[in-house]
Amino acid sequence: MVKQIVRDVIFLGQKSEPATRDDLQTGRDLQDTLNANRSRCVGMAANMIGVKKNIIIVNIGNMDIVMFNPVIVSKSGPYETDEGCLSLDGVRRTERYKKIEVEYFDFSWKKQRLKLRDWPAQIAQHEIDHLSGRII
Repeated sequence: MVKQIVRDVIFLGQKSEPATRDDLQTGRDLQDTLNANRSRCVGMAANMIGVKKNIIIVNIGNMDIVMFNPVIVSKSGPYETDEGCLSLDGVRRTERYKKIEVEYFDFSWKKQRLKLRDWPAQIAQHEIDHLSGRII
């Protein structure tokens, strides 16, 4: 189901809780909502649709990946960049890493490990920041 985008910075600034298998529908809602906003968005965190759970979706070029309880386990190549966010106006300066490795659970609740670099890595870092209440 396509959900409304949350723009309340107080809500967005709160830390999310671990996801469980009971939260699979939120992953599907993220897919639907990203598809509805595809022209202006490349990733989302569950709190952006009003759910304080550790769930994100990231476009990696040819597909979208939903990650439950994602954790960055390695990172390298720090750089500074400007980012925007569907939940905020304007762009802000932030630090990101060129290469990251993320562990997460998929829809089958199997643990996965994914290496990302460049733009997909930047998107994942932005969305994972949302889970801890960090807003660019």
